[in-house]
Amino acid sequence: MHPAEEAFARILDFYGIEWKYEPRTFPLQWDKEGNIVKAFAPDFYLPQQDLYVELTTLRPKLSTVKNRKLRRMKELYPDINIKLFKRREMRHLMSKYGLDQEKSIQGTQAQKG
Repeated sequence: MHPAEEAFARILDFYGIEWKYEPRTFPLQWDKEGNIVKAFAPDFYLPQQDLYVELTTLRPKLSTVKNRKLRRMKELYPDINIKLFKRREMRHLMSKYGLDQEKSIQGTQAQKG
């Protein structure tokens, strides 16, 4: 678990919000034989809200791949509720709850795929 995910989980726990960590993987692309070649596993699922949450600490210029996966997921699974917390939103959230931002909100490398 990434430090930002750990901090988010602590906030959820503090408020008594039930959560599951990466409970489901959504196929996004298949090859000609029907094998999954791209998939997406959101970081959290909040059952009481029926909401998936994805966190990203990537700099905005480097988050293209993640944004593309989220758009594809919304195309393929329009009934799935998902919320993306970007780096700026994570910093604000962590600041609001007095959590150490420097260790938790880092990430400068783009994901592959």
